[in-house]
Amino acid sequence: MGLLDGIKSVLGLRAEADATRDADPEDLFGMSTAYVTMEADLGYAPAGEAALCFSAVDSTDFEDAVADVEAILEAGEVETGTQARFRRDDHGYDWVVLEDDDVEDLVTSVHFAADTLVETGFGSRLLAALFAFEKRDGPEGHRNRGDDAAKDSHPVYWVYSFRRGAYYPFAPAGDHERDSSTEFKLQSVLDGELDVEADTEYWYPLWPDSPGRHPWE
Repeated sequence: MGLLDGIKSVLGLRAEADATRDADPEDLFGMSTAYVTMEADLGYAPAGEAALCFSAVDSTDFEDAVADVEAILEAGEVETGTQARFRRDDHGYDWVVLEDDDVEDLVTSVHFAADTLVETGFGSRLLAALFAFEKRDGPEGHRNRGDDAAKDSHPVYWVYSFRRGAYYPFAPAGDHERDSSTEFKLQSVLDGELDVEADTEYWYPLWPDSPGRHPWE
């Protein structure tokens, strides 16, 4: 799967030891305005997908909490059209993958899922929330998914680390390569609008299986 080997040490145990504060899902709402800046100032359009990653625990109470998350998102789909699916990756980590062209609906759904785990006593199981963006193409800034440039482009992400209580950019540029210049540009433009992790040591890569795919795929 997409997460690098040893995720438990980087997004989990190590980050927990270096945590700055408890997980706060309210931080996720920063993306409700940041996506506008991403598109207007940087030319990145929302990809219509977001995901929440968490580590499961073998207990009935935790299973009940996840069932509550599923019920909330299922009810939300009727109202907002946000589609949700649950999956477990090859490393044993669980994902809630959300799809919606309305970014604010995505943010709200990720918040509901994360907040439910916090309220049921499982906030320590939360690892990261990811919001995907695509580079715009075309003379009017539209995404031309059919042309060669769009096919060869890679998504970029804002990753929220629940253990650090901060966002950081992740711009994969190939097979385990990062576009550092893009990441620092995203940081420079969005720092202040988002609470961006100042220590780049904690900008952990979440590698997809194949270039151009999402980490949860």
